[in-house]
This record gives sequence, structure tokens and C-alpha cells, in this order.
Amino acid sequence: MQPSCDSSGLIPVETALRALLSQAQSVIETETVNLNNSLGRVLAHDIHSQIDVPPFHASAMDGYAINSADVARRTPLPISQRIAAGQQSSAALVAGSVARIFTGAPLPEGADTVVMQEACSLMDNHVTLPDEIKAGQFVRAKGCHVSQGAVILAHGTRLDPAEIALAASTGINSITVYRRLKVALLTTGDELIDPGQSLKPGQIYNANQYMLANMLTALNCEVTSIGPVIDDAAAIKAALKQAAQSCDVIISSGGVSVGEEDHVKAVVEELGKLELWRIKIKPGKPLAFGNVLDKPFIGLPGNPVSSFVTFCLFARPFILKSQGLTKTEAKSYPVTADFEQTKPDNRREYKRVSVVKNQEGRMTAQPYQSQDSATLMSTTNTDGLLCIPEGVTFQRGELLAFTPYSELLG
Repeated sequence: MQPSCDSSGLIPVETALRALLSQAQSVIETETVNLNNSLGRVLAHDIHSQIDVPPFHASAMDGYAINSADVARRTPLPISQRIAAGQQSSAALVAGSVARIFTGAPLPEGADTVVMQEACSLMDNHVTLPDEIKAGQFVRAKGCHVSQGAVILAHGTRLDPAEIALAASTGINSITVYRRLKVALLTTGDELIDPGQSLKPGQIYNANQYMLANMLTALNCEVTSIGPVIDDAAAIKAALKQAAQSCDVIISSGGVSVGEEDHVKAVVEELGKLELWRIKIKPGKPLAFGNVLDKPFIGLPGNPVSSFVTFCLFARPFILKSQGLTKTEAKSYPVTADFEQTKPDNRREYKRVSVVKNQEGRMTAQPYQSQDSATLMSTTNTDGLLCIPEGVTFQRGELLAFTPYSELLG
């Protein structure tokens, strides 16, 4: 059932996003990959640590390992052994002595405390300890970071370098992940040609193809590009049928507005069903969602900035959920508006803004000079999207939600 529109005939952003995400189904097929090839992949199972981390009581400093019972000894203590990282103590710590030890090295049996070398005095292979020593200081106890058998990474986690390093630190070298999502990318328009060709009157370069293909690649999708397809219902129908045969998700750019040459919407309704159309958002009102031959279909507007914004806000979370991710929401932060809005808009607007520090040290949002939905420079010369709720006015200095592109791209 299509979500209800408000009095303006448009679907509110939250309503549209909830409806879209409710239709996202994760791929179920999995594969095992080497850790070196796991960047950006999504875990199909929880990962449990194979070991305690650290696997032994380890020194957190270069210094001297002691038994805290010897702290009371104020006379210089002899150095009875030396232990470097990667070595194992050959003997227990001799009572009344210290062991020279280095960061990451295992404590010898009988030692429970490390004193950093800067706090000690050394003379003739004897060490004088400082007055204040806390038992257990500068020791990383066995398993203090991770216990053997503990879940270190949960099912549905996308693997970034930090997560990969954590898995490696427990001895894991291969993991089970969901297979890559297959996305067919369709661009439409008689006016579109590929870069490298000479423009004829009325033609423009197909920027959306390159923008969207790379946004999908950054999300670790397998992308099949189709087009540009001419503004012809039969040609679009054939292209959508082709896409539905080989992909998990279909994404199109253009042809979903109300013009006489906008055929995509009608063809989608012929081959499947349109669930969403016309969102209460600026830019990007003509966004469409439905299915083509039972494959999810997301129709982005043709204007490049509208396509960029709606991909970030709608297509990206849908793709992430379809990849098996459990967390799909981008993080937003409050920033101070360095401009005002005296006339409310009936649509929620996402302005492209730069975030700079003002004289008071506060982070402020400054909008790009042109917010036209065809101005791609507004995406390259800014830092992210500033959300201006529908129906509001505000003064310079008020707080609004800002989402950096780093949260939206990849």
C-alpha cells in the first residue's frame, strides 16, 4: 500500500524512508573471504575471539617489572633479567630484584607491577625505585581487552579498517560475509552522451552515470551500467527487463518526473508496481520507488544534485540494509547556521553547506552560493548537507542538523 500524502500531495521524508526500508531484504548468500579482501564487506555471522587479548600479562611501558611487595625496599635493587617484546621470560623474577622490560613484553612469573624507566634511577646494574608506586600499574592483564570466546564483531557489521584490525588481533584470517549486492544502474535521456565525445547542440555529458556508479562502488556493490537509454517507452522497457534479469536492485536516473518524455514511471507501473512517488523534499521531489518484475526499483531524479541528494538519503540506506547491515542511519551533528531563513518552505530542504569555525570558535554552516539542483559545484565545494525542516524560519546563530559527506559517501 502506498504511503499517504499530506495536503500538498507529497509524501513526508520520514514516511517515505520508513516505507522504502520496510521493503529492503538482505541478500542471504554468503562467501568466505580472506581478511585482506574484506574491506567494506558485511559480516554474515558474529565473530568470536579465538584468544585472550593480550594472551599474557604484558608491560604497557618500557621500564622495570617488579613484585609490588618489594616496593618498600628503598635500596637499589639488582636487575636480574631482561625481557623484550616477543620474548618469554626464562625464569621467575628473583625476589628483591627487578626485570628490565619493554612495551608489549610478557611479565615474568612473580612480577605484578611495572615502573616506567623515566621514574627510576639506574647505576651499576641496580635500580632505585620512586617513592610512589601503585601495585599493578602499567600492566595489561591477560584478557583485559578481549576475553577468549567473546563476540568482538556482530553479525551485520560492515568491515572498516578498525574492525579488520580487531579481527586480526585475535588470530582470525578469514571470515564469512554476505555476497556483494548486484545493482543495475540505468540512466535515461536523449540529451546524454559519454564524456570524451564532442557535444552536439542540445546534448550534455552523462555525469549521473559516473557519479552514481562510483557511489555504488564505494558501497561495495557490483554495478552493471545500462545506458544512456533514449527517452522512448519501448527502449526503457527493454532496458528495465534486462536489468531485472541479472540484479538485486535497479537504480535509474531521470524519467520519473511529469514531462511528456518522462517514460520511466509509466514503464515501471506496467512491469511491476510503484510504491512511492513525489517526496516532500528539496531537491529531489520526483523520487520514485517500487519494483520491476519483483526486483526493487529506485528512480532518482535526472538533475544531478537531486540525484546525489536522494541517493544519499534514500538509496544508500536501502542498499546498506539489502547488504545485510543492521545500522543504516548516517550520523548528523548540530551546527550553527551562518544565515537566516525568513520565509518557510513547505518541503524539507537539504542545503549544500561548508562548515567553518567562526571568531567565537563555533562551527558554522555557510550555504553554497547556488543551490540549483543542476549545480554539481555545490557538492564538490561543500562539506555536507544541512537539513532545514519544512515550515520553519530561523535566525542566524540557530542550530540545525548537519550530515557530513563522509557519513553519506561509502
